[in-house]
Amino acid sequence: MITHGAFTCEPWALRSTRLDLDVLAQAESLFALSNGHLGWRGNLDEGEPHGLPGSYLSGVYESHPLPYAEAGYGFPESGQTVVNITNGKVIRLLVDDEAFDVRYGRLRDHEQALDFRAGVLSRRAEWESPDGSAVRVTSVRLVSLTQRAIAAICYEVTPLDEPLRVVVQSELVANEPLPKPGGDPRIAAVLDAPLVGEENSAGDARSVLVHCTRRSGLRVAVAMDHLVDGPPGTHVVAESSADLGRVTVTASLAAGETLRLVKFVAHSWSGSRSRPAVRDEAEAALAGARDTGWEGLLSAQRSYLDEFWSRADVQVDGDPEIQQAVRFGLFHMLQATARAEGRGIPAKGLTGRGYDGHVFWDSEAFVLPVLTYLMPDAVAHALRWRHTTLPMATTRAAQLGLGGAAFPWRTIHGEECSGYWPAGTAAFHVNAAISDAVIRYLDVTGDDAFEADAGMELLVETARLWRSLGHHDADGAFRIDGVTGPDEYSAVADNNVYTNLMAQQNLLAAARAAERHSDRAGRLGVGEEEMAGWRNAARAMSLPYDHRLGVHQQSEGFTSHQRWDFGATRPEQYPLMLHFPYFDLYRKQVVKQADLVLALHRRGDAFSPEEKARDFAYYEQITVRDSSLSACTQAVVAAEVGHLDLAYDYLAEAALMDLDDVEHNTRNGLHIASLVGAWIALVDGFAGLRQRAGVLSFAPRLPSGLTRLSFTVSMLGRRLTVEMNQKSATYTLLDGAPLRIRHHGRPGKLSVGTPLSRPIPATHPSKEPTQPPGRRPIRRASS
Repeated sequence: MITHGAFTCEPWALRSTRLDLDVLAQAESLFALSNGHLGWRGNLDEGEPHGLPGSYLSGVYESHPLPYAEAGYGFPESGQTVVNITNGKVIRLLVDDEAFDVRYGRLRDHEQALDFRAGVLSRRAEWESPDGSAVRVTSVRLVSLTQRAIAAICYEVTPLDEPLRVVVQSELVANEPLPKPGGDPRIAAVLDAPLVGEENSAGDARSVLVHCTRRSGLRVAVAMDHLVDGPPGTHVVAESSADLGRVTVTASLAAGETLRLVKFVAHSWSGSRSRPAVRDEAEAALAGARDTGWEGLLSAQRSYLDEFWSRADVQVDGDPEIQQAVRFGLFHMLQATARAEGRGIPAKGLTGRGYDGHVFWDSEAFVLPVLTYLMPDAVAHALRWRHTTLPMATTRAAQLGLGGAAFPWRTIHGEECSGYWPAGTAAFHVNAAISDAVIRYLDVTGDDAFEADAGMELLVETARLWRSLGHHDADGAFRIDGVTGPDEYSAVADNNVYTNLMAQQNLLAAARAAERHSDRAGRLGVGEEEMAGWRNAARAMSLPYDHRLGVHQQSEGFTSHQRWDFGATRPEQYPLMLHFPYFDLYRKQVVKQADLVLALHRRGDAFSPEEKARDFAYYEQITVRDSSLSACTQAVVAAEVGHLDLAYDYLAEAALMDLDDVEHNTRNGLHIASLVGAWIALVDGFAGLRQRAGVLSFAPRLPSGLTRLSFTVSMLGRRLTVEMNQKSATYTLLDGAPLRIRHHGRPGKLSVGTPLSRPIPATHPSKEPTQPPGRRPIRRASS
């Protein structure tokens, strides 16, 4: 998209200077607004044309059966799909009885802009109707970051050349027709009118609709109210029916005269409360928004974002597209998480229906590591949501004949929704990602109260899973067999190194937490014998290594498999899983996404520098990046082993995943993990951030295409700014007690008001590794 001629490159906004209907669905995803609780896709105000209408509430889903050709014990019985709730975005316009529709008449001018600092989507259009009447339409839209149930629109229409009669219809629309999702008729059936009307009302400039989902039984209320500013004689009328609430405003305007409409939309939902309670909550939120007013909402939005950017901004000199992309990614990360209290973070955020709106390991493995340094409170909320689903996870583990908790590979409410068990149930490393997020959060924040409560129980139940899933073999090694690691092209494998190393960390952390909080451990039934079992398993963890090649095996026997025939694979046959049977992929050396390389990143303490370099070079040759999660990890490790320009190439791929529509599926929603992957590639990669036992370490080095990088992270309640160029790095402690850090292995101590500058040592990388034919990332350094 950013390469599309309509889109400009700006440091603080994403702007489209003309409307191209061929990329309308992609633009709707890019221009989406959300706060983690409520999401609105960037559809045109008038509702048509559209690529994919989308209004979402986090946690609102519909159930559908998961039938199997051959049923098996333990297979999930039902799936969950995000529901397009009542749409409050729609504002239709008639100009002397001609409907404003960009496909008809003449669109003289059109611009949309997503402002990362103001937190609004603005639009300006000049349109000439088929009979020659010309109007200017402007709108500013926000989803409030401070009032989580509220969205609002300021809509203005102005005749340009002559007096005109205009009619504005502001609507709530339920069960709007959607494009059929490809490939699964069950989901298509579920999404066909999923909302059952329970109540509707209208009066003055207000309307309220209450619905209940047909199968999952979730109740949703959406209410709207308006402030209308027009010339004398402006007329307002409200009406409603089961699936439609409408406020119609009629006015006669002179040339240059403006009709202004401010629309407030409030949302409420529950799986247990009564219809009056849900309705009243929406109306109360609506009253609060009206009291705040449009200008008040704008001001609060700007203040919230000013504070966010003060601790989260990343400044990149030398590549304006990367600068725009990293801020775009951080803005959408904020939108996906800011007010997601009590809910998970879907892989697409609330920007589209991709992946059915499911939460995956993406959240804990990629999003939470970034949030931990920028918005640790959001991490606590996300982990507490996982904790609320613990009863379902322990039930699932028991069903599988295991101890502890088996968290779902994909879910909305907490139950497992993956119908393909080799890539779902067997991907136990979701447990590892959750425990890793807990460990990092505790290390960075020192939140003892969280550890003694939700944190410890999450660590204990995930540790119990590993201890029951694995076993000690005849030689005493602890094996975890029959699991699927991050690389989904190698399923049901023995001793996946990433999984085993993360399980090892989990087992030791659980034992340490139980020691620190013995009373809590006792209530959870943890005794000395169980803790000793965890430590023994961790010490004896099996980590397959190929001594002939001098590299770690992704899983046991992996390096003995036949290599994939990359030479016979045509470019159009990627991604491979859409063109080849999984059976063939599973038994070959071909990697969908960084797996062993992710272990080099997340458990770098378990490898020597030489091992990292050899392992990275080996797996580069067989990694095809058929997943958006791969590039940022490859960027981090490429930078660590000295291949800075290759790391720069991978940074660009991660950062531009949706802006360039790299995987041709941005229309279904954004790749939130890849967007935050730009921060990971810059900060973990080029700045070399690592954290262990309460100490931050940095190993900064920049590629040739970047001249400066600056960012801020939080550690134990203090804020630290790092600024680096090609020759040196400067560390500045902004507040709090002195802080110890390491720079390229050299210790240093920071105090407020006393920056520390250190030179960056030269690097002498080995020959840059190769990738499979046609799978090298686009070269960035020479652009």
